[in-house]
Amino acid sequence: MTNLPCLLAVFAHPDDESFRCGGMLALAARRGVRVHLLTATRGEAGMPDDSPMYRPEELAHVRMQELRCACRALGIAEPHILEYPDGYLERIDTEELTRTILDEIEMVHPQVLVSFGPDGLSGHPDHIAVGRCVAAAFEKSKQVAALYTVAVPRSLTEQLGMERVRGVPDECINLTVDVSAAWETKMAAIRCHATQVRSSPMLWAPAERQRAFFGIEHFVRAACRHPEQDILAALFA
Repeated sequence: MTNLPCLLAVFAHPDDESFRCGGMLALAARRGVRVHLLTATRGEAGMPDDSPMYRPEELAHVRMQELRCACRALGIAEPHILEYPDGYLERIDTEELTRTILDEIEMVHPQVLVSFGPDGLSGHPDHIAVGRCVAAAFEKSKQVAALYTVAVPRSLTEQLGMERVRGVPDECINLTVDVSAAWETKMAAIRCHATQVRSSPMLWAPAERQRAFFGIEHFVRAACRHPEQDILAALFA
């Protein structure tokens, strides 16, 4: 096993990793962190309204390829993609999904976990379910130093008029990462998710609004048991 520090990101769908924290993941990888990604579903329910061209199994295959493309663009490890049913994670046994996440932790030995917070960023039930199980896995695995959740400060959601994003109070943000140095990398990863780009109105917004939303990434440090091993704080504080 390598001695390089490790981050494990755990999300629900292909594209979750790129849109909100792709810049941080890319910068961490550039700075010598082993960045691993566990994705709970294949995204077969994520059919854009204007693209009724795939059956669910076909879309699942396409989205897995898109996710692998995005990971290559970000410079992170090949993703580990599970096959839980997209749109039904809240019905999955919590202990089962938590155990699966713990198995991944045992495999890659991360110092830091990154996932969704209690509100799932957008309120999506799959996001909330994954975030809940990642928090439970953190509690059970004493080897992980810190747990971060992706977030958008409430002031930014109000500034941009983003009704679909659940902002958190600004004072809850513990880590803010300027990802300007990875802008092209992040946007390349987002473009890999070609079936999903029309689902994000911000991608069609004026450049200054895109920069305001995608160019700065925000995180809540939801838990920390070993501050001296918090590699994100060391890299970006």
